[in-house]
Amino acid sequence: MTPTAMSMFFTSLAIGTILTLSSFHWLIAWIGLEINTMAILPMMTKTPHPRAIEAATKYFLTQASASALMLFSCLINALQTGEWGMNTPPSMMTNPLSLALTMKLGLAPLHFWLPEVLQGISLPTGLILSTWQKIPPMILLFQISAHISLTLMVILSLTSILIGGWGGIGQTQIRKIMAFSSIGHLGWIILILKFNPQLSIFSFALYIIMTTAMFLSLITLSSTKMSQISTSWTKNPALTTTAMLILLSLAGLPPLTGFLPKLLITLELVKQNMVIFATLTMLASLLALFFYLRLTYIITLTLSPNTHSSLTLWRANTKPYVMYSIISTMALTLLPLAPTILLM
Repeated sequence: MTPTAMSMFFTSLAIGTILTLSSFHWLIAWIGLEINTMAILPMMTKTPHPRAIEAATKYFLTQASASALMLFSCLINALQTGEWGMNTPPSMMTNPLSLALTMKLGLAPLHFWLPEVLQGISLPTGLILSTWQKIPPMILLFQISAHISLTLMVILSLTSILIGGWGGIGQTQIRKIMAFSSIGHLGWIILILKFNPQLSIFSFALYIIMTTAMFLSLITLSSTKMSQISTSWTKNPALTTTAMLILLSLAGLPPLTGFLPKLLITLELVKQNMVIFATLTMLASLLALFFYLRLTYIITLTLSPNTHSSLTLWRANTKPYVMYSIISTMALTLLPLAPTILLM
């Protein structure tokens, strides 16, 4: 794909996202989501492989179904209230609209497309799909957070955390593991969307930082399977160690950044007298902790039997990865901000 085409698609992604984020009109927000969907499809099919074509087709059909449900809900809401604004009073179509946005996010039980699509595309496109493409639906959910159903959000979040942990246990493909990781993290985020939308957005920002750092590690190591990442220590020990720490941060272990959203969300649930749900979410997240620790063990505590005796032959070139260094540092060392966040 030529640089001109890539720049055009990235510009379309930015325009669609900005259009959705700055809109107070449901039709304009829907148009922005459609621009986003149309812009990423050529990036998915950049590699002319049957798996990439299949992934792009699944993504298009899923996003088209969610967009149709969203537009239908907005039309019925406009017929009932006479307005297209997002600040209109809640109506009977709030739940279908919330389901359409959660389908675009890939939350369980509407998650079946996400692992298959992420497995069929390249790592750079998977990075965009796991981070940038989730920003517009999450912001729309944030804008209607006062009207969404608490019961629906709790059911979707608990299901997502459980399936996000359960689905990733037996996987050997790292992109599928990252897909189930995304499902589990988004379940934590929407659990407190009704109670504390600002905390939900903060947790979403931390999710984007940690996921970006992990994908950049995989892109640099050129690893898509566990068998490939298990031999990465001899190529780049420092980068492999950083990837291991980022995985532990995604798992939510202290004193890393990933512990911060889980701590704050659990405290918010206890504050709202939802101790039972806080306990259930923490128990369900132990499933995800298992496959994070499994992947960490494979990366750092196992060595390939055919490692070369030379210490420098298979090392990667030492290039200044400035952006990767900044994002990795943020993905590992933001926990000291917890007192500041609690005082806000």
